[in-house]
Amino acid sequence: MAEAPSGNADNTTAEAFLQGGSLRHAPGPYFGNYGGRWMPESLIAALDELEETFNKAKDDPEFRAQIADLNKNYSGRPSLLTEAKRFSQHAGGVRVFLKREDLNHTGSHKINNVLGQALLAKRMGKTRIIAETGAGQHGVASATAAALMGLECVVYMGAEDCRRQALNVARMELLGAKVIPVTSGSQTLKDAINDALRDWVANVSTTHYLLGTAAGAHPFPAMVRYFHEVIGEEARAQILEQEGRLPDAVCACIGGGSNAIGIFHGFLDDPSVKIYGFEAGGEGVETGRHAATITLGKPGVLHGARSYLMQDDDGQTIESHSISAGLDYPGVGPEHSYLADIGRVSYEPITDGEAMDAFRLLCRTEGIIPAIESSHALAGAIKVGQRLAAEDAASAGEKIIIVNLSGRGDKDVATAAEWFDLLDKNSAESEIGKEGEQL
Repeated sequence: MAEAPSGNADNTTAEAFLQGGSLRHAPGPYFGNYGGRWMPESLIAALDELEETFNKAKDDPEFRAQIADLNKNYSGRPSLLTEAKRFSQHAGGVRVFLKREDLNHTGSHKINNVLGQALLAKRMGKTRIIAETGAGQHGVASATAAALMGLECVVYMGAEDCRRQALNVARMELLGAKVIPVTSGSQTLKDAINDALRDWVANVSTTHYLLGTAAGAHPFPAMVRYFHEVIGEEARAQILEQEGRLPDAVCACIGGGSNAIGIFHGFLDDPSVKIYGFEAGGEGVETGRHAATITLGKPGVLHGARSYLMQDDDGQTIESHSISAGLDYPGVGPEHSYLADIGRVSYEPITDGEAMDAFRLLCRTEGIIPAIESSHALAGAIKVGQRLAAEDAASAGEKIIIVNLSGRGDKDVATAAEWFDLLDKNSAESEIGKEGEQL
């Protein structure tokens, strides 16, 4: 097992850091004491090749022009920044704006990263990409990029996630991908990553592992963030254009952390902007059935990097739980671990019930069906808004919160319909929803 040199102990606060530099564009391999490259020797050469190719590409005007063109003319960027006026009434009366990543091609933020990594795969001469997926959005985006660029695509997905996200499985197969259900362990995202890594070891000469979150071994955390930085850059420019000032707070859901680090990045160096990441609180953190990794986790190593993990007293990774397949992961990206330690970002849990209430509220107040993952951020924004209003009710209407609406909820309609008892008990959709809820 190889690892990057250990980072120095880092007790820096966000305020002290900002006096001497920037929190943006951290290159890795370490973020404070987190990150690194804890991987089998058989993958070190592939990671070195990926790092070298990525570093050259991001400095290449032709590559940057390719990304800009795909973002605009294929994904449909920039995504909108929409004020949710009726939803805001339930958030203490503060003004809530939605960064509409749900409107991107394929329905989520995931397309930002896969287009960039697929271009890198082509530069490295790879003919095959593999990917892991939980909610299916990254799998759909990977299959989309593979179809666009003529690459073979294999997606590993936990068997339980295949059942609760059956629609996305069908979408991947329609796009030409082979979906392999993973039946080991908890049959969710963690296990899908394990099997994808095994595939990569066996086929490294022809295959690029298109990791979908800002976690894993270096250079993945910094590289995935790079391709998602466009979210925060756009949101920052849009709110300044629309309102003439920065928001008071930015909110995002967090599993591994790709959508969150993307939008956070646009505001990390603005001390006046409070930043919140909302983890999956599942059935409640007191029950043990949750995925609140930063809230209750401890530092450890998983999937090639040191970060906060959900582990038992012996250091063994324990199973996570969330109604949201995309947040059902017992780890988190190393940059988020660092931002939590220095206090720049506050991370809080949101229960399944709170997320589903926010899901329905956005549907009924704004006519937008959000992903259940994104609904955790919406529920968190309600809490943040109510706290801001409690601090100064008279000026609540002048406060601004941006929520990253990381994906749309088409894939979650069966689960939501079962949760809210909207389906015939004998329907196929009801069975899919039951399985999602039971997890």
